[in-house]
Amino acid sequence: MANHKSSIKRTRQTIVRTERNRAEKSRMKTLRKKTLAAIAAGDKEAAAKASSEFSSAVDKAAKKNVIHPNKAANLKSKTSKAIAGIA
Repeated sequence: MANHKSSIKRTRQTIVRTERNRAEKSRMKTLRKKTLAAIAAGDKEAAAKASSEFSSAVDKAAKKNVIHPNKAANLKSKTSKAIAGIA
């Protein structure tokens, strides 16, 4: 347990930030699943819309340092490549 006033505050901040990051990651994962489901169904229009939402969420997460910018680029690249592969 923290004893100093500053370390007690730091512990509180860590808890809040962890929750915020967890929510952001969860939202990203949900949108990714939604996009991949639309791709699997072969619905190009729905996949494009879901991909747009997903890309936005990924960019925001990278901007807030929840994920690395390169990971964001890789995720967006993979989804756009999968959408391009829909017949």
